[in-house]
Amino acid sequence: MDQSYDSVAAWRTAGEARDAAGAVAALSPDVTLVSPITERFTLQGRQQVRTLLEVALAAIDDITYTDQIAEGRTVALFCEAQVGAVRLYEAQRLRLGADGLISDITLYVRPLPALTLLMARLGPDLARRNGQSGLARLIPFASGAMHSMAATGERRIMPRVAPR
Repeated sequence: MDQSYDSVAAWRTAGEARDAAGAVAALSPDVTLVSPITERFTLQGRQQVRTLLEVALAAIDDITYTDQIAEGRTVALFCEAQVGAVRLYEAQRLRLGADGLISDITLYVRPLPALTLLMARLGPDLARRNGQSGLARLIPFASGAMHSMAATGERRIMPRVAPR
């Protein structure tokens, strides 16, 4: 029997509509999500993923899925979006469970300034939701410094070393 990708279609539609509840409906109850920032930031279960989606979908604009590649129970999605004035490109590796729902999500984001800006926008709200108000106040300083370095490298340093 052919693999159904209904949950992937629902995930895409919900993402573009910035609908966290719709996206969660496409997930297995025991879904795992690996952050693009660090493997140490792994979410387990619908509730943890829902919290991240609520924060992320409020911070990211103009999500548009551009490509989908599937083989069996593995699907690669590619999308473009906007974080403030920075264009974001994301690849998502989705794995489907036997029930056809998304059971595993691994996210990859580029360019680096988009990732650091996303971290600066998501981190404080996620920390507050976890009852870590002190950490919520610290994150803008740490992520702001990283974003400044990444943005400067993107605009001023890397163009100088590009092949001529």
